[in-house]
Amino acid sequence: MYPQQIHGYLEKFFTENNCDIINGNDHYMTVQLTIDMDKKIMNRPFYWKYLENTDGVPNPAKLTFITDQNQLEEEIKGEVVHFDSPRLNQLFQTTKSLGSYVQMYERVLDNPKTKTILTPWLGVNYKVSYYSDQTKEMFHSLGINLITGNMIDSFQEWISDVDLDSTMSKDAFNITYIIKPLRALERLDGEIENIIQRDDHTWADEAKMRWKKDREVLEYFYEGVENKPECYDMEKEAMDQQYEARIKIEIINGGLFYLK
Repeated sequence: MYPQQIHGYLEKFFTENNCDIINGNDHYMTVQLTIDMDKKIMNRPFYWKYLENTDGVPNPAKLTFITDQNQLEEEIKGEVVHFDSPRLNQLFQTTKSLGSYVQMYERVLDNPKTKTILTPWLGVNYKVSYYSDQTKEMFHSLGINLITGNMIDSFQEWISDVDLDSTMSKDAFNITYIIKPLRALERLDGEIENIIQRDDHTWADEAKMRWKKDREVLEYFYEGVENKPECYDMEKEAMDQQYEARIKIEIINGGLFYLK
């Protein structure tokens, strides 16, 4: 997952949850949390319990997130967010708890003389994890036009600059989709599988080589032992599980987006 993808995800996450982005550029952002979001991600229940009991004035946190430290031209103090960082994983889990599906409409200028046509897209964010004794995780954001079937990669980044709202503007109307969302999701799932097939899988071969070396060490250690103890079988099974190459595909979130 590239820094710009993470940046786009953070922007979308906080904007959709009514948190103001009060400062920043393409490499960092300062976010004013709402009371609700502070309670969800700041882990300070005693603070909020105290305020509720004393009728205190709430002061939700203001956070600065750095998504690409190498590109900063000035010294910014904040929390560095990268793929598989605790904060990003926390936001992924928060997204799931808030609901993994949204329906959004691109805002249009009020013009009673004309109606703006909005075309439906299905957008889905996937996390692909490669597991062995080492772990590699990739983020893929795919979108599919529900009229034409056209698919695009980096969908999250593509719509990051689009002004979206949860309700459709009165001077717009949406086209009814031709491709049903479930059918479109099947196509996106198929595309993710194609991306995985095209990926470099030398990691699995390398894991197998490391497994072979460790297995040889284990066998050497017990060489000549006729009745091997139970711990031998346990070590062998644990080693097989540790080095087994596995791929896991997860949907982080997704939704219908009606765009101009």
